[in-house]
Amino acid sequence: MDTRAIAREFAARMVGHRNALAGKADDAMRVQFALHQAGSALEDQQDAVRKAAGNALGHWEGANAEQFERRSDRLAKQIRMTASISAQAEKVVAGASSALVTGHTAAQRLVDEYVTKASAVLDAGVASGSQAALMKAVAAAADLEPRYTRESVRNVRQVKAELDEAERRLRALEKAVEDDGIADPRAARRGGGGATRPSGAKVRKIVSAARGEIGTRESPPGSNRNPYGPTTFWCSSFATAMWRKAGVDIPILPFTGDVYRWGQRHGKAYGNGDLKQNVRPGDVLLFGTGPQSPSTSKHIGIVEKVEGGTVTLIEGNSGDQVRRNTHQLSSTKFYGGVHP
Repeated sequence: MDTRAIAREFAARMVGHRNALAGKADDAMRVQFALHQAGSALEDQQDAVRKAAGNALGHWEGANAEQFERRSDRLAKQIRMTASISAQAEKVVAGASSALVTGHTAAQRLVDEYVTKASAVLDAGVASGSQAALMKAVAAAADLEPRYTRESVRNVRQVKAELDEAERRLRALEKAVEDDGIADPRAARRGGGGATRPSGAKVRKIVSAARGEIGTRESPPGSNRNPYGPTTFWCSSFATAMWRKAGVDIPILPFTGDVYRWGQRHGKAYGNGDLKQNVRPGDVLLFGTGPQSPSTSKHIGIVEKVEGGTVTLIEGNSGDQVRRNTHQLSSTKFYGGVHP
């Protein structure tokens, strides 16, 4: 009797989990390689644009030359931005690949551990020479399976959660590519000049929507489960959800720094040196020192009103709920703001 083959039959669901994770890991690694190649090609293209423009300008003077130089510089900048987004996407996919490889390794460990234990139980039943003992061993091997399968399911769910987060980040990067002035040249025109301010009607809709959510709590407390976005810190999901209610064309962005970068791409962001001159109801203000990471971009709130040196914000995930708070309008507290 091939007891290992019987044990593997019992482990069919776990083997399926392992095989699915292996296939997805291969797919993710291929995508990662393609993004790496795309980023390298874009960097090469940027150098080519710069060299070609330099050669042309070396034999050309006058107003047309200045206009050509501005346009070539803008194109090089847009290519550089797209290359940077490609590099960021490569990192996201690399993280997803790592999660899949780790998940596949864990799934393989569970299969191997179960098959070893189950086949040992079956071997003991066979060695006894008793039909009753053999049947009892088969039942015992079958009883072992649910515990290992439950752990395998938890492993798959954990990997899926990490893949869902990677998908969200990739969608945000996809939107950035659409708005970088290459995929959608109109975005370059929208993004020029100073920070553009929203209409009064839009501001009223944003503030009204945010006020209507005051008191909404995450459920259960401490879980970060919220009605505005994924189960994670949700101040930014709340702010972007309120903007979307008012018709702002922005995705749900769970990371605060992504809101500021969205504002930069669309010509709507302003720094902390311009807070008093720029901040208006309906805007968002960003807490921290910059948009680089969650350790530097810590929180976000929707501006309800500004009075002298103070600002009243409606903030998601403030004490596990949507709450109204008043702050000093300080450059040490806020690193910038964004108009909707």
